[in-house]
Amino acid sequence: QVQLVESGGGLVQAGGSLKLSCAASGRTISGYTMAWFRQAPGKEREDVAAIRWSGGSTYYADSVKGRFTISRDDARNSMYLQMNSLRPEDPAVYHCASDSRAFRSASIAAEQYDYWGRGPQVTVSS
Repeated sequence: QVQLVESGGGLVQAGGSLKLSCAASGRTISGYTMAWFRQAPGKEREDVAAIRWSGGSTYYADSVKGRFTISRDDARNSMYLQMNSLRPEDPAVYHCASDSRAFRSASIAAEQYDYWGRGPQVTVSS
């Protein structure tokens, strides 16, 4: 069983930055595509970014492109989301997710991911 635990959320002013971390245990993330999703109150879950198992390919939602950067450190069994230029529309609970099948492409399809973290809250003040 894979456990994913995120950290790094909190309150930041609009225009500020936060870095989220996702630490995995129970299994290595090496060889598995990972992703970040977010969900704001009253809204549907939204894809944010995904990174291929090799780290060589990434995907970003249009709403975060150019502001957010996804990365991974397989040696630390961790994934990250650097969030810059945060906007009032970015607040949400941010969940990290891991594919359960190895060597698949980066995807925004939530059904590709079987393991999910609970997610920290990100709040942006204007």
